[in-house]
Amino acid sequence: MAIFNSMKSLFVLIALVALGITGCSSQRINTKSSVMEYLYPTAENYLVTTSTPHLKLPLRVGVAFVPESSDNNSSNNIWTGKSYSGQITEFKKNQILERVSDNFRELKFVSSIEVIPSAYLTPGGSFSNISQIKTMYGIDVIALVSYDQVQFTDEGALSLSYWTIVGAYLVSGEKNDTSTLMDTVVYDIESKSMLFRAPGTSRVLGKSTLVNLSEELRADSIKGFEDAADDMVINLKNQLSVFQERIKENPEKVKVSHRAGAGSLGFVPLIILLLLLVASRLRKYNHSLK
Repeated sequence: MAIFNSMKSLFVLIALVALGITGCSSQRINTKSSVMEYLYPTAENYLVTTSTPHLKLPLRVGVAFVPESSDNNSSNNIWTGKSYSGQITEFKKNQILERVSDNFRELKFVSSIEVIPSAYLTPGGSFSNISQIKTMYGIDVIALVSYDQVQFTDEGALSLSYWTIVGAYLVSGEKNDTSTLMDTVVYDIESKSMLFRAPGTSRVLGKSTLVNLSEELRADSIKGFEDAADDMVINLKNQLSVFQERIKENPEKVKVSHRAGAGSLGFVPLIILLLLLVASRLRKYNHSLK
């Protein structure tokens, strides 16, 4: 009986340790970059004065990811010792920005697209930082891309609410659940007015053992970003069409004009034309001397 009680106590101890380890592995990883934190870092920024947008065609557009939030968290796998943060890489960011840029390149009223490196956007830089980028790249409009990804590894149903430029989103989660929101907000820099936005969402349900949890979370994170970007790009195409129609139907809300010389011969073609004209006159003059 004593041996039985000892064995029973040992099993109970092992079970408690196992539960403790499992509890330590439960986590909720949140990785995000917020347009709200970038444009409105303080209460004073909410008082920024906006005006009626004046779009001078053709537009020069910049696209960029806003800086990552300072409260992003990470985790450590107690079985392997590997650390995992869920942050999106610069390479993946550039891929997404190129896809966003492709939508603007298709527009006849857009003359150029500039992909802005993340290093040029200062956390909490607000519109003063955007004005610096405007001067540096000569852009009129900027498309700011942000994301918010939540990964749950806890047992049972969970939820988390996070804020975007237009309000809160409620994300419910289950074990090994990756929920991602990606958002493109387009601003006219001079007027500091938002022209339109296009969100994209995704949800990835994964399966993993404790040992390969970090690898599984990383793979789910990448797929979550890719799927959310796909959804966002589709919505961006639709919102660009809606925006064009809105300008036609409500011209008082957005003023549109054409740049001086737009639609006419440019400076270089004009020089070439003048040179050809001079050459033609010289040929006629030489011919008259013969």
